[in-house]
Amino acid sequence: MGWKEAAEPVLTRMPSVAQPEGHVPFRRKLAWTAGILVMYFFLTNVTLFGLQTSGAGGDFYGQFRSILAGSQGSILQLGIGPIVTASIVLQLLGGADLLGLDTNDPRDQVLYQGLQKLLVVVMICLTGLPMVFASNFLPASPQLASSLGLGQGSVKSIIFAQIFVGGLLILFMDEIVSKWGVGSGVGLFIIAGVSQQLVAGLFSWQGLGGQSGFIPTWVGIITGSVEIGSPLTPGGLSDIFLGTGQILALITTVLIFGIVVYAESVRVEIPLAHANVKGARGRFPVKLIYASVLPMILVRALQANIQFLGQILAGFWAEMPAWIGQYADGQVTGGLFWYLAPIQSRQDWMWFLGFTSQDPLAIGVRVLIDLTFMILGGAIFAIFWVETTGMGPEATAKQIQSSGMQIPGFRRNPQVIEKVMERYIPQVTVIGGALVGLLAVGANMLGTIGGVSGTGLLLTVSITYKLYEEIAEEQLMEMHPMMRQMFGDWSKYLRDFLSGLRDSTWLQPTETQQVPSLIDDVWDTGHFWNSPSCKSLRSRSYRWIISLTSPSDTPSISRYSEGMMWSRNPCRYEFE
Repeated sequence: MGWKEAAEPVLTRMPSVAQPEGHVPFRRKLAWTAGILVMYFFLTNVTLFGLQTSGAGGDFYGQFRSILAGSQGSILQLGIGPIVTASIVLQLLGGADLLGLDTNDPRDQVLYQGLQKLLVVVMICLTGLPMVFASNFLPASPQLASSLGLGQGSVKSIIFAQIFVGGLLILFMDEIVSKWGVGSGVGLFIIAGVSQQLVAGLFSWQGLGGQSGFIPTWVGIITGSVEIGSPLTPGGLSDIFLGTGQILALITTVLIFGIVVYAESVRVEIPLAHANVKGARGRFPVKLIYASVLPMILVRALQANIQFLGQILAGFWAEMPAWIGQYADGQVTGGLFWYLAPIQSRQDWMWFLGFTSQDPLAIGVRVLIDLTFMILGGAIFAIFWVETTGMGPEATAKQIQSSGMQIPGFRRNPQVIEKVMERYIPQVTVIGGALVGLLAVGANMLGTIGGVSGTGLLLTVSITYKLYEEIAEEQLMEMHPMMRQMFGDWSKYLRDFLSGLRDSTWLQPTETQQVPSLIDDVWDTGHFWNSPSCKSLRSRSYRWIISLTSPSDTPSISRYSEGMMWSRNPCRYEFE
């Protein structure tokens, strides 16, 4: 018995959010997305019961908070960290082919999703337990313990239970957005946190109790209420660009926005043509940032876990050698873990302006390590991301082949299409991943408005751009009812018709077993075409053709020979 057979009873019973039945209107998707967003902001303001608010340790995820979401001291203390760490583990295992799972197989798909959720639960425990019991990041309130007659350990257990529930909530909130909303929950939470920092960095004023934002600061400079040095002196220029004026931060923020939007539009377009329908042409775009900037989350999460390990060692190992790590007020100040810590701001490296007292040579080594880690890590994780999400040359060639398309001038063969894709996809993936890593480090070194990390800003711009494209597609469906009927409403009739096939004599017994999973996969045309159960319902001697002349007509099914030409009727579904 293999591990899949042993783990199947557990993995297949992992709780999940139900799929929507049929087309979900765009307004309803927006309502679900907005509701989850409001719930997220609400939970980030729910303070952990039993937490000592005064004298608590700093936010360990402070430097990574913009990409891991959540909030210090709230029920969402862990943010999306466990989800990202579980994804790293699965990508490494899948990249090494240690799982033996075929994501095109419906059974393996269920096992993969269940394994991912199980790993998230494990990561919640592995991250939350040391944070509560082995460090001073979340200290228990001694006053509450004495008033309830409990020990410190019991109060810490209550705190961990709340963190555990918060980790599960953010997991299912992400699943709700993915299935019922627009975009993904992970991306939505990152946008929410970074946007909050950007808005505060632009518009906040000292009356709110925080640092004055960019616009109020310059209003004060113009009116004379905020004093800076003369721009004709070195000190005045430093104040304008690096200090109170924040001009360099504004330039960096705008520059990152422009570069990411431009990079999203740079692409290599591979021409496609339908094999049997004349005039049916298209293009397959290979974007410069082909793997998107999401692999950067994995790279930064790996750095966060390395730093978290250093914090745990410092807490348990009182006589830890200085060459491993030196800590003061919860922050690393020297040793190996200091060299491995990412550059977060100008204060970490601008020794020539007096921002840090570290040795310039040591700072140069740290910057070089951070650049190497981000550029190589971005390229490696981009390759993993492409291969494990079905965006690689082989998977793309199979998708093009199954859709009936081919590259003009080449034989209609998956191997031929794969060779053409191998000329572009691997190289563009590496270049795009390395470019994103370089931009992330550069943005951190120069600083941004609101103190947003470079990776967080890159993620926000890229995710917002893709979210805009997805919203535009959804609006197109809503504006053109015929397109919605073609891609959504007909699935209802197709599902009803397939339900009647269970007891019919049309299908052979092995094919009848595929009908239930095929019905579950028919949500829209795209999902129907690519559904694993649809692909598995095959025969060498014939094809099933389901023809619909209009949404109101009754579907009909018939068996055709292998040489049947493609029908030009757009209302015909074909599966081999």
